[in-house]
Formats: sequence, C-alpha cells, structure tokens
Amino acid sequence: MSDQSLSEQQVVSQQILSQLSAAISDTPAPIYQRVKQAIIGQIRTGVWQPHQRVPSESELVNELGVSRMTINRALRELTSEGFLIRMQGVGTFVAEAKAYTPMLEVHNIADEIAERGHRHSSKILICEARAADAEQALQLGIARGDSLFYSQIVHYENDVPVQIEERCVNPKTAPDYLQHVFNNRLPYDYLMQVAPLTSGEHRVEAVSASAEQSGHLQLKEHEPCLLIHRRTWSGNQVVTSARLLYPGSRYQLFGRFTSHG
Repeated sequence: MSDQSLSEQQVVSQQILSQLSAAISDTPAPIYQRVKQAIIGQIRTGVWQPHQRVPSESELVNELGVSRMTINRALRELTSEGFLIRMQGVGTFVAEAKAYTPMLEVHNIADEIAERGHRHSSKILICEARAADAEQALQLGIARGDSLFYSQIVHYENDVPVQIEERCVNPKTAPDYLQHVFNNRLPYDYLMQVAPLTSGEHRVEAVSASAEQSGHLQLKEHEPCLLIHRRTWSGNQVVTSARLLYPGSRYQLFGRFTSHG
C-alpha cells in the first residue's frame, strides 16, 4: 500500500474518531451506554455508512479517554444488537442497515420510512370488493358472503420491497376505501381519518415466502419472513384485518415495555 493511501486512511480514521468524540453526550448514563448511543447516532444519521470500518479498540480508548473494558463492552453489545460486524483479524465494520417497525404500535409505514431518511413508494397489486369467505367474515365480524374491500399493496424503501400489505376492510366503517386507495392514498391515512383506532391486536409468526410473495419481495422462494396479523377496532366495530409480510433478512421488529410492578 502506498504512503499516500496510508495517509488518507489515517485522515479518515481521525475524522471518524473526532465525530464520535463530539457525539458523546453528557447524560448521566453509564459511559459504555453513552459510547453505544453515540455510535448508534452516527450510524442512524448516515455519518457512518454500512460496511465502513470503525476505529479499533485502541484508537477508541485513546481518543475517548475511557477504559478498554468500556469500549469492548460497547462494541460487543452493538455487535449482538446488529449495528456492527466484528471480523476476527480484520476489524469491526458497520452492519448493513435493517429497517425496523414498532411491534405493538400502529403507524403509517411511509412515516416510518421517512423517519429513517429514506423514500417510500408503493405498488397496488389488488384493490377490489369481494365476498367474504368464512375466515374473513370471522375476522371482520360480518356474515360469510357479505361484501368487503380487499387490497394487496407492496411497499418499498428506496425502491427495495420491505412489506406486502394484505388488507380486508369493513365497508360499513370505511365506505370509500377503494376509491382512496386507487387514488394512491395509503390505507392507514384514510382509515385513521374515517374510523380512528381505539384498540387493536397483533399476532406474529415466522413463515416461508410463497413463490408469488418471493417474487414481489425479491427473495428466494421459501426464504424466511415475518408475518404480522393485525386487527383494529374503532369503538366496538372491527375496521380492518391485515396481514403484513416482511422479509426476515431486511426487517426487524422493535418493542419496549415498562414494568408497573
């Protein structure tokens, strides 16, 4: 390697260290947590890019003025949480980013994607009225054979497919659903306007993608996926029953709870 290349690498490494040092907050959190939060901040804001090599433990110790044990714990936890990849004898690198969705909350996927600084787009596969089969009728609390609205939409993050949204809607609660979806309005926006959510339920399972689903999500057939079954109510009426399919290799669920005991 040339002296010029070594010099350029040293400059880049010093810039990274300076950015991290400036990002560490003065919060009362333990030092290793502050180091973790600073690194996560650099990754989520795009300052540190996927596959970028991060400074060594020795460099971090010297620049940040903390113990090697502290740095080792921060890097170890960031690796187990999927933010970093540590390769023996090679170094530590920023992991390929995985999108995430709050598991027990209901959000507009377009807003989730925008919060990550990315671009959302979607493609309508199906949008129609149809007669409810036995399972759909049970989920919506209607009679078998009654009319329901059915849509299937693929959502993209920076042109990469991240979700197939398959949704059944009760026409009594959202009579203009088909028209709004055809006009490229996201289901979430319209449904929250006409039938504000008051309660909901979730069920999560691991599944294998079918051939058709694999094609829409650009996966290998039978690749593992996460499937969220979601029903939402407005008052005492079921508004919608949805199946949200995520590619397991590109998505993760995130949840938080607080103990009141």
